[in-house]
Amino acid sequence: MAFMEKPPAGKVLLDDTVPLTAAIEASQSLQSHTIAGLSLPLPPKKLIGNMDREFIAERQKGLQNYLNVITTNHILSNCELVKKFLDPNNYSANYTEIALQQVSMFFRSEPKWEVVEPLKDIGWRIRKKYFLMKIKNQPKERLVLSWADLGPDKYLSDKDFQCLIKLLPSCLHPYIYRVTFATANESSALLIRTFNEKGTLKDLIYKAKPKDPFLKKYCNPKKIQGLELQQIKTYGRQILEVLKFLHDKGFPYGHLHASNVMLDGDTCRLLDLENSLLGLPSFYRSYCSQFRKINTLESVDVHCFGHLLYEMTYGRPPDSVPVDSFPPAPSMAVVAVLESTLSCEACKNGMPTVSRLLQMPLFSDVLLTTSEKPQFKIPTKLKEALRIAKECIEKRLIEEQKQIHQHRRLTRAQSHHGSEEERKKRKILARKKSKRSAIENSEEHSAKYSNSNNSAGSGASSPLTSPSSPTPPSTSVEHAPF
Repeated sequence: MAFMEKPPAGKVLLDDTVPLTAAIEASQSLQSHTIAGLSLPLPPKKLIGNMDREFIAERQKGLQNYLNVITTNHILSNCELVKKFLDPNNYSANYTEIALQQVSMFFRSEPKWEVVEPLKDIGWRIRKKYFLMKIKNQPKERLVLSWADLGPDKYLSDKDFQCLIKLLPSCLHPYIYRVTFATANESSALLIRTFNEKGTLKDLIYKAKPKDPFLKKYCNPKKIQGLELQQIKTYGRQILEVLKFLHDKGFPYGHLHASNVMLDGDTCRLLDLENSLLGLPSFYRSYCSQFRKINTLESVDVHCFGHLLYEMTYGRPPDSVPVDSFPPAPSMAVVAVLESTLSCEACKNGMPTVSRLLQMPLFSDVLLTTSEKPQFKIPTKLKEALRIAKECIEKRLIEEQKQIHQHRRLTRAQSHHGSEEERKKRKILARKKSKRSAIENSEEHSAKYSNSNNSAGSGASSPLTSPSSPTPPSTSVEHAPF
């Protein structure tokens, strides 16, 4: 498919950040082996008695626990191998091959560029691929080409999308990493930037090599150590300044995380402004979709900043969000910002604005020394297109939050209904109801019996008798047995 051709009709744009789950429902005996369809490392095997029912049940339990660990790990759950294993129908394509085809088509019309090598799996996105590049007449200079497919939040028209992508090289800001070249078609975008040997802010935190695969760099770091307080203050202030710049321009971002911040000396520069134009979901979307007060891209940026600040402070991401209590930090001013973005109260009541964060003690006294004047001219028509696209992105997020909230309520109700304590309560209530019903039935029969006797004794006319007269025999009444 040529680079400027349209995508196939009816193409489904998946949100790759949606967490997948797996439940092992049964086991199967095949050629004397017990299987559950797993290609991952299995729990300990057993040579003798491996077909025993107890062993199979225990093994199945171990496999389920292993799957749960993988699907709840934020990095592993977004891994292409895991997605392909859990959902082979939607993740069967070879995205590296697709990217190579697109890039090859691009080089036919732009012969001055040349691929040095593919940078395999250096990013977390399944549908975004990277290549180390060079310019033929400047062989020593290294650049990075990134190619990305469209995402589920692409609401711009094809024309506006391509215009905005091509506008990115004109964006000049001291805290935005410069785009050297950018182009797009109706199905993808291709951008070239200068390769930075030092890597990203995440590489600094994890002491990783930029060219290594994402999982190798960040999934299981050997040493966990946060940054110095002055680094936290300076980097944090720079990042907040560029977020405010984008918010003021009406340019949606929503993709802040440590790997999207390039380090250039002591300066942080934001990466991947194209992501929101492509409609790609945020790295932290699965967190934001849990909290209904995080319902704008501005609030998404602030919440993501909380994750980034936590990682800078402690050298690792939080175990879970919201965070109930924070470990000791280099300054209480750090904790104050973390509480305003990651605590239970913040997630429940909403995020502060970027302007509010800039006024907090952690950042208010940071002096920034830069002479570069920001420039990013967006035509009025494209600003309106961005505003509409931003509203559509937020609408999908709100709808997803609503569905998750409803599912959570239903799950809680089912869990409560099926709990042992609740079952005992229902049994007690059933016995009480049965007993009350039996008493009511007994009283009803007694009332009928009494009424029947009264009717027999006084309902018919009988001859008057004198006291001395013998009492006539009473009329026989037949009662229904109780």
